[in-house]
Amino acid sequence: MNLLIKARQVLHPAVRNLSATSTVAQSSATAESTKKSSNETNPAIILSQTNHAISKRNTRQAWIENADAVTERKVGLIELHADVFAAQPRVDIIQENFEWQRKYRYVSMAETKTRAEVRGGGRKPWPQKGMGRARHGSIRSPLFKGGGVIHGPRSPTTHFYMLPFYKRVLGLTSMLSVKLAQDDLHIIENVDIPTRDAQFIKDLIEARNWGPSVLIIDKQDTFSENICYATDMLGYVNLMPSFGLNVYSMLKHDTLVLTVDAVKHLEERLLYQLNRNDAASKGGQFKLDQV
Repeated sequence: MNLLIKARQVLHPAVRNLSATSTVAQSSATAESTKKSSNETNPAIILSQTNHAISKRNTRQAWIENADAVTERKVGLIELHADVFAAQPRVDIIQENFEWQRKYRYVSMAETKTRAEVRGGGRKPWPQKGMGRARHGSIRSPLFKGGGVIHGPRSPTTHFYMLPFYKRVLGLTSMLSVKLAQDDLHIIENVDIPTRDAQFIKDLIEARNWGPSVLIIDKQDTFSENICYATDMLGYVNLMPSFGLNVYSMLKHDTLVLTVDAVKHLEERLLYQLNRNDAASKGGQFKLDQV
């Protein structure tokens, strides 16, 4: 009797594999049905359509919010590439980008007069010889009080210089990563709001806790009529196309709001620059035809 029980317990390997296969099939069917039911209740997942592979280990996800009403509603999830939105923040490069943008458009108008431009001093102050005094030809010499200035500033003086190419690229990825890590980056479906009333934008910012200043980015350089009218009189809300996004503007505004199209465009352009084949040629001296 004991031998019979042991024989039943010791199954043939083929029988064991068959039973294990049926168990896996049942579990997979159960998981698939659960997934279908969860997809019916949860928002859809929108993946970034880029030509570069996304590493699932480092991928970041963000909620997509609505912009057609003040009440917040999650409409989906979007996957963000780690090389763009989860890069190591380089504070030194951010500072260099800030100083570069602050100075390259600054023109100094300070100017001093040389000895030829100062009024007076046309006559020789005293004879060359016979008085025991030093030789001078004009009282407007830089050696005299009220005379000209040597090597003084001459206007207009530009402070323009060009930051290396990849420091500009890393400045953008660093700032986008910092904004996402600090929860100051929000993603919306589009910029189509239902009204042109500025109060709608004020209520939207207050309800979403978007901070005292907001920068809204879209892929196109033409925005809808309603949002243009609504933000026209609000000095702390600005609109910008994605190709004009820069470190200075992101630092100036507390909250960065991107549309889904802007996220895809930024990922596509920045990943291209980070992985381009002719990267060595961009590390040289700046030229006017450099893109």
